[in-house]
Amino acid sequence: MAIVHQHDKRSGITYAYESISHWDKEKKQSRAKRTLIGRVDESTGEITPTKGTNKPKNGIATPKAVRRGPVSSTETSRKFYGATYLLDVLGQRLGLASDLKQCFPDSYKQIISIAYYLILEADSHLSRFSKWSSLHQHPHGQDIPSQRSSELFASITEEDRYRFFQLQAARRCEKEYWAYDITSVSSYSECLKQFRYGYNKERDHLAQLNLALVFGQESSLPFYYRKLPGNVTDVKTVRNMLADIDFLNLKKVHLVMDRGFYSINNINDLYKEHHKFLIGARLSLKRVKEQLDSVHHSLREWSNYCESHEVFALCVPMKWNYSHERPYKGDTIQGERRMYLHLYFNSERAAEDEQRLTRRLLALQQKLHGGVMKPENSKLYDKYFETHETPARGIKVIARQEAIDEARRNYGYFALLSNEIKDPVRALDVYRNKDLVEKTFGNLKERLSMRRLLVSSEQSLEGKLFVQFVALIYLSCIKKAMQKNNLFGKYTLQGLLDQFDVIECFGRPGKNLRAGEITKKQQELYTILGVAPPSSL
Repeated sequence: MAIVHQHDKRSGITYAYESISHWDKEKKQSRAKRTLIGRVDESTGEITPTKGTNKPKNGIATPKAVRRGPVSSTETSRKFYGATYLLDVLGQRLGLASDLKQCFPDSYKQIISIAYYLILEADSHLSRFSKWSSLHQHPHGQDIPSQRSSELFASITEEDRYRFFQLQAARRCEKEYWAYDITSVSSYSECLKQFRYGYNKERDHLAQLNLALVFGQESSLPFYYRKLPGNVTDVKTVRNMLADIDFLNLKKVHLVMDRGFYSINNINDLYKEHHKFLIGARLSLKRVKEQLDSVHHSLREWSNYCESHEVFALCVPMKWNYSHERPYKGDTIQGERRMYLHLYFNSERAAEDEQRLTRRLLALQQKLHGGVMKPENSKLYDKYFETHETPARGIKVIARQEAIDEARRNYGYFALLSNEIKDPVRALDVYRNKDLVEKTFGNLKERLSMRRLLVSSEQSLEGKLFVQFVALIYLSCIKKAMQKNNLFGKYTLQGLLDQFDVIECFGRPGKNLRAGEITKKQQELYTILGVAPPSSL
């Protein structure tokens, strides 16, 4: 007996037949008897019985087959459904579900279900997945014990992850700029190789891992990440990141980075690979300082004022002294490359900087008068003050006004460098959208339990980071829709998800899932997010 598929050209439907071979004595040849089983689903390959295929045989009725998939039920159930339904629709729209299925055919439903749990149960440990699973409708549909989740994380290979990155990168627009930034993630574990002691914004004095993320500046969606040792500085990561981007087979690269990534070597590498970039620059750089001094007064002319950003903006074309060493030939290529220096002045920023300096000077002066000076501030004491001590009058502190004026001179000014964008307003638009990356890192740590990684092996670390990255893509999509529709004035991200999470669905054996009551407010929120409200499936 065999199963045979036959495509009907007229209807476009593929049918499945049960074929039984037998020997025809009269015709003296092999013949086959075919019985229609049902239709074949082109995407999944599953066979759906058609009418008449379950007629009784020999007086014994065969039970009707139940369709498989998330829209049917094999048991009587009542579960929360509204939030996971929203994530299901977004996963289809973003291509997440199909890309994960292609890369992880045996475990993609488990990966998606854990990602849903991390999104909807912020700050909850995976040990509580069992309770959440019993109350919610989700793709895997079953409990994933802690041991199974650890095995799942360990099964996620480097090859499969990069294949997923390639598929997701292919869905992103090549014309948009990609923000690149790094954050630190701490761990109590002492056996993970890449966790090192380094500068940590939380100042928690724990070993840390750095996480680099590439993020679509317009799409607001991340599509690539890589982990780095905790003691590696930002400026040293760009070259490896560019090598990884080449691996993703992306033709056009547009990068936006903050000034922590600026270095002569990094800029030369970007020119060498013909990548377009926009990067922040320190005013203390010689080439920036010279140009700013030359336009210091003309920059603040009224014709350069930009009302939308409330800044004065000016573009100064300049040349970059490019050099590229060729070890295989033993020479160095040198030349000039085109670059645009964008200079800005913001009066509010100038006032804030001056206020900050004033508070700092007052604190230094008080320490000097009290004779209790901190060794780490010795250079600042000498820079801004002169001290004289006499037996009769004690310590006399005199401010160095020239040094103070010099420090104030460039308050309110900032600079950007680009080899593509000529318009300073456009450059500022692109650069300020980069803060989406920093806010996304906040989501990554706070909502996805990444502030402290509770893993004990390298394999589990890799897998858990990947699942959290998948969850981050869903979160980023929701956050963008909320920002676009001004929902943050009424809801937090958790508050919005809670609005959907109370919607129930009801399952009966052999019947499609039926969604529970949906309020008018919930329907409006679905519509605002571009998702059709759930109905009986």
